[in-house]
Amino acid sequence: MNRILLIDDDDQLAVLLDEYFTRFDLQLSSVTLPSAGIEQLTQERFDLVILDIMLPEIDGFEVCKRIRQQSDIPIIMLTARGEVMDRVVGLELGADDYLPKPFEPRELVARIQTILKRSQRQVAQNNQLHFGELIIDIDLHQASLADVPLQLSSMEYQLLLYLANSVGKTRSRDEILNHLKGIETEIYSRAVDIAISRLRQKLKPHELIKTVRGSGYVFIGKTT
Repeated sequence: MNRILLIDDDDQLAVLLDEYFTRFDLQLSSVTLPSAGIEQLTQERFDLVILDIMLPEIDGFEVCKRIRQQSDIPIIMLTARGEVMDRVVGLELGADDYLPKPFEPRELVARIQTILKRSQRQVAQNNQLHFGELIIDIDLHQASLADVPLQLSSMEYQLLLYLANSVGKTRSRDEILNHLKGIETEIYSRAVDIAISRLRQKLKPHELIKTVRGSGYVFIGKTT
């Protein structure tokens, strides 16, 4: 599930979009203050930001500028003014798209889906997945951390690739087990936990695989 952060002081918009986004497998978090939004982006993984221009504290242009100083996360800007110059300034500051208010939620979802698909293609360019210092080379069937090749078994590599291909999505032990059975026919449920533990050790000091109690495991790396 893709995670979206809305930075907008309109509480009603957040309620409307939250309910609508669930139909399209989009999870919405919202804040009304730019400072809270910027802080949340440093603490959690999001796939896209919806950013209003008219905000308290500082305007959306300055927020966009600050986000771009630390991240290349896709940004869609919103404005009630609908002025051409707003769009030009927003795009120059690094926004990926622009939508004037009022808008139809379905149009916003369509734009989000288009941007996310484009972003995912860019991440997978050259058949490599990039998550900060972690690079997974799909062609070479290997991974490296801070430019140092990781010594992974075939099972560990396939496990890492499987989880990394579904960032933010919890994979149950059964799903992981079924995926890995094509690699190791004798694998059993407990072996999944052991493989996860070994993989975590090799990915240190980064904490990229999180245990979801009672559900399974989720990869939380940020694409770069």
